[in-house]
Amino acid sequence: MATVSPSWAYTLHLPHDPRAPGIARSTLRTVLAAHDLTALVPTAELLASELLTNAHLHTRGPYALRLRAMEPGRLRVAVWDGDPRVPAGFTRGHDALDAVPPDSAEGGRGLHLVRACADSWGASVLRESGASQGGKLLWAECG
Repeated sequence: MATVSPSWAYTLHLPHDPRAPGIARSTLRTVLAAHDLTALVPTAELLASELLTNAHLHTRGPYALRLRAMEPGRLRVAVWDGDPRVPAGFTRGHDALDAVPPDSAEGGRGLHLVRACADSWGASVLRESGASQGGKLLWAECG
């Protein structure tokens, strides 16, 4: 008899601390190992790292890493933060990220990496309502 893996999701709430992205990456590796998805670690870790660093550098409050199984062998990596502004170019059809920064630039490549390495990606602006917080959720999927 075949068994079906139940879907799963994890959320790790992080303080605005420079150590938080590293702690989140360690957690991601542990979760993927526990679900026999170690083949996804390199890509998932890169996606998480870029999204977490973006949240840390461009917001002042806490943020969260969310991991969710989408279907067998496929993962959604998402990062929530309290700022509702979606970075330029992180929506479909937007050309702001088409120009890669020059080689001498010290930053500006993170979302290029996400778009290049993810199978799909997107953003959702979240409205505050009752118990739910506002902000945004940037996500990327790999499989």
